[in-house]
Amino acid sequence: MGIARTALCTATLMLGLGAASAPARAATADAALRAAATKEQAAVIDTLRDLVTVESGSTDHEGVATLMTYLDTRLRALDAKVDRVASASGGPDMVRGVFTGKGTLRVMLIAHADTVYDRGILAREPYHRKGNLLYGPGIADDKGGIAVILHALALLKARGWNDYATVTVLFNPDEEIGSPGSGETIATLAGQQDVVLSFEPSPAKAVIEHEGVLLSAAGTSQVRMTVQGLSAHAGAAPEQGRNALIELAHQLVQTRDVATGVPGAQLNWTTASAGTARNQIPERAEAGGDARVMQADSNDNLLAALQAKVKESQLVPDTTTTVTLEPLRPIYVAGERGRALADLARDIYAELDGRQLLMHPTTNGGTDAGFAGRSGKAAVLEGLGLAGWGYHARNEYIEIDSIPPRLYLASRMLIELGKHASSPAR
Repeated sequence: MGIARTALCTATLMLGLGAASAPARAATADAALRAAATKEQAAVIDTLRDLVTVESGSTDHEGVATLMTYLDTRLRALDAKVDRVASASGGPDMVRGVFTGKGTLRVMLIAHADTVYDRGILAREPYHRKGNLLYGPGIADDKGGIAVILHALALLKARGWNDYATVTVLFNPDEEIGSPGSGETIATLAGQQDVVLSFEPSPAKAVIEHEGVLLSAAGTSQVRMTVQGLSAHAGAAPEQGRNALIELAHQLVQTRDVATGVPGAQLNWTTASAGTARNQIPERAEAGGDARVMQADSNDNLLAALQAKVKESQLVPDTTTTVTLEPLRPIYVAGERGRALADLARDIYAELDGRQLLMHPTTNGGTDAGFAGRSGKAAVLEGLGLAGWGYHARNEYIEIDSIPPRLYLASRMLIELGKHASSPAR
């Protein structure tokens, strides 16, 4: 499908246009925009350095707040009307920037400022460059996405682009812990848009042959297992106690593969705690698990399977094991309108000397695109950040040569969407 036809399809599916409303045009690159995106690479690298050298782990509220102040300033420099949106969970505020144009498109761009890393990570894994790779904690997930948004908007400002009603930018501080304070805000604002573009990273070329966008992502849930036992002196009378830690270990082993029998579910136990004193039999122990779900009934089915499994066998008598599950983030599915956006992105990428853009069908990683798509009112596409790898691990990096094409893609998509936009009555 050529880009003229794709633009027509996208407009028809998402923006309420009839077939005659989207003018045909040649599938040729915007040479001026491409040159500007290439020239912007050095500025993006500078921004990435600024972003990465502010540590912003989800629970590091001071660091996140510092980064949010920086993003507030950057959006104001682009002439956005900026405000802070309070977190529903009491954490750092979100930063929202709104641009007002002369067209009809209502679009929101989202990315998150928090990372999974604890304070002090930069001392062990400093920001640095090695050939085509830039390394740093959170540089791909998702500070690269923030950089793409800021610099794509800078390119469009320099061009004088105003073919939109509103462009809303939302940076949130808690995506890595399930967006407890920002998810409902994302869902509400997304319900007021025609399109939402989310800027999580794309896998690096070293991992997969071509960059891509994402058509679906798992919902995320938190599972907790609690064992109640009985305390006793660990030296003088251990037999009088009921060791909750031992029972917890037994139940973790017993349930580690439960999700394999639940369609659309994945579970990994990731945290555990027990006891407060070396010389006391622990009377309480608790574990936390990360669950990913791809079907509407997966949460209920997984919880039922876990609760049934812990009843099958008990190692420590007179202990009680309880399992609970809390849904955190909804499933993201692009749907027909999101796929039309992906088609548009693929054809725009092909303008860059035939560069290929893959349509990744799914990932078990959860994203805020799930909140954005929950109402079904906006067309949503995920995966527009920089190409990189090592998310949530050691030596996270982005590929420098992905910067110009990703800037071009984001900017060009907004131009095309603005050109063909219409806002039907709701």
